[in-house]
Amino acid sequence: MKHPVIRIAAVYFLLTILPQTLNAQPFHYPAARKVDQKDTYFGTTIDDPYRWLEDDRSEETAAWVTEENKVTEAYLSSIPFREEVRKRMTSLWNFAKSSVPFKGGKQYFVYTNDGLQNQFVLKRLPAFDKPGIPFLDPNTMSSDGTINVNAAVPSKDGSLLAYSIARAGSDWNEIYVKSVFTGTQMKDTIRWVKFSSISWRDKGFYYSRYPEPSESDKLKGKNAGHQIYYHFVGTPQSKDKLIYQERPFPLRNFNASVTDDSRYLIIYGSEGTSGNSLIVRDLQNPKKGIVKLVRDFQNDYEVIDNDSSWLLVRTNKNASRYRLVWINADDPAIQWKELIPEQEDVLQEATVGNNQIIVRYMHDAYSVLKVYSKAGKFLYDIPLPTIGTVDQLSASRKDANLFYSLSSFTMPSTIYRYDLKERKQSVFFQPQLAFNAGDYETKQVFYTSKDGTKIPMFIVHKKGLVLDGNNPVLLFGYGGFNVSKSPEFKIERLVFLEKGGIFAQPCIRGGGEYGEAWHEAGTKLKKQNVFDDFIAAGEYLVKEKYTAPRKIGIGGRSNGGLLVGACMLQRPDLFGVALPTVGVLDMLRYHKFTIGWAWKGDYGSSEDSTQFHYLLNYSPLHNIREGVDYPATLVTTGDHDDRVVPAHSFKFTATLQEKYKGDQPVMIRVDVNSGHASTTALGSSKPVAKQIEEQSDIFTFLMKNLGMSW
Repeated sequence: MKHPVIRIAAVYFLLTILPQTLNAQPFHYPAARKVDQKDTYFGTTIDDPYRWLEDDRSEETAAWVTEENKVTEAYLSSIPFREEVRKRMTSLWNFAKSSVPFKGGKQYFVYTNDGLQNQFVLKRLPAFDKPGIPFLDPNTMSSDGTINVNAAVPSKDGSLLAYSIARAGSDWNEIYVKSVFTGTQMKDTIRWVKFSSISWRDKGFYYSRYPEPSESDKLKGKNAGHQIYYHFVGTPQSKDKLIYQERPFPLRNFNASVTDDSRYLIIYGSEGTSGNSLIVRDLQNPKKGIVKLVRDFQNDYEVIDNDSSWLLVRTNKNASRYRLVWINADDPAIQWKELIPEQEDVLQEATVGNNQIIVRYMHDAYSVLKVYSKAGKFLYDIPLPTIGTVDQLSASRKDANLFYSLSSFTMPSTIYRYDLKERKQSVFFQPQLAFNAGDYETKQVFYTSKDGTKIPMFIVHKKGLVLDGNNPVLLFGYGGFNVSKSPEFKIERLVFLEKGGIFAQPCIRGGGEYGEAWHEAGTKLKKQNVFDDFIAAGEYLVKEKYTAPRKIGIGGRSNGGLLVGACMLQRPDLFGVALPTVGVLDMLRYHKFTIGWAWKGDYGSSEDSTQFHYLLNYSPLHNIREGVDYPATLVTTGDHDDRVVPAHSFKFTATLQEKYKGDQPVMIRVDVNSGHASTTALGSSKPVAKQIEEQSDIFTFLMKNLGMSW
């Protein structure tokens, strides 16, 4: 008979030590075939052994994805509180939501969601204070909610509505037309639409499209040859009239807009994600032909309104933080007239209502609303009930009703109606959800980045938080393409906050929080500033005893996925969890797929010698090293992502799994029948059911690997 002490030791080993030992073993990932693919850039040879994963339609890639998803699912299923996270997230998600109303003719339209509907439903309102009548429901268009309405635009008289839909999260759109008063679906069907507006004139509308791609290029082929067409309702697409293209420049995109008085067609041309040309055509006098008011692509121009031949334009020409100017549509040689000069705050948006100009400014990354006369005289501020983000403005020239949405990190979008004549404000829609925002606080701090630049950061947590240097943190960022990271309500983050987590969002360079200069400071050969700003945010949180190294999870989407990928490799000692979502991770080949070529203005290109070496120094795919203890990593993407193609995530994951020999999970979650899942004020192109599943898994992974419990 064994000695009691030996028996106790054996039991302890079986119950405690052995499971820990087993858990500490590296995970067994699917084998990924390596090929002898080498590319030479300016004398430097680069291996690309997983090039075959760029073919996301092949059987071999599909098999690899299936096996990777099995590994990830098995790991997530082993986490005891996964189901509890999903249940709580579902409960939090289940509240009624609304957009701001927008006008079509004499009536209004509004998007609503009763809580767990996969997609928002468009309703018609006879008047803004009358109950809505369901008019367009994308939830009935598919069995799984993977068809979403991208845009719905009523005709000038409100009798017709053109709307675009996307399938499975793709950027490809189809446009259809519906009679507003009878509800009749017209026969019009327009395909191969992408990155397009819909702008009505008479009984038709302008839109933008590409030539029909080959079957193999639908989701990954380079988008080239953008054209503007005019469609007359009731006719087939083959009869649409080509309005504008620039054949010598196939990598230019074009969008069309008609002024409110239907006089001018405005054409915006672009070669990237910032800067545009400005072209106009007098539709009342077509013999004049087109007038190129701005030929280059150095600055941004947006036509807000017009007064006869004078166009009211928002621009950052000679104004990093934007201004409003008058430009004469008939003659580019006529001197511009400045209406509202550049100010300390960034002029983000302007619209016209009640013959007044409503301007949305951004002050230290939160919103401010001001009203000006048409002569440019400041009239008054519209008081906002709380510090937050205005992400929807809706007004029309002769209507006194201004509608806007206001949200914060802990408050979903509340819709307000402001009477521009009476200067009175009321609540149009107030969401109700099972979350006590009063238990939480949001503060804004300023910290110092590596080069001495002051960076603002929002920090959200429960009131009474103890700064003991041991709190779990989710640090979220973007840092690119002039995109500002203002207070933003995200349901999934509430679960993390409820369990004692801290959410932190720095406004790093590359964004637009302080105008074009702030954006440019994080582009091309200055891109490292973005990563330095983000890393400095993590160091600040440690220094101020919010948390400790390895207690920080980092997250970001798209360009933010690049941010996460670069920072987890540059500072693996600082971060405990990395969550790169639909990330740009191969900086040498990103421009070869779909619309990637348009991002060169921010990133530069491996086709340039200097830029190649700079990109190589931070490209996540090319900077994974052996023998480094990287953070626990969950890469997420969609198999129909035709903006940042999933090859980025596939190749990065395969390389990380090959080279990393530690005991942290390094996994990928590939959502099937899902795309880039762009988020807007109306939610996401991804169905709500899929959003809940994905976010539950992401936050389960995050909380588990930050040592949190349920």
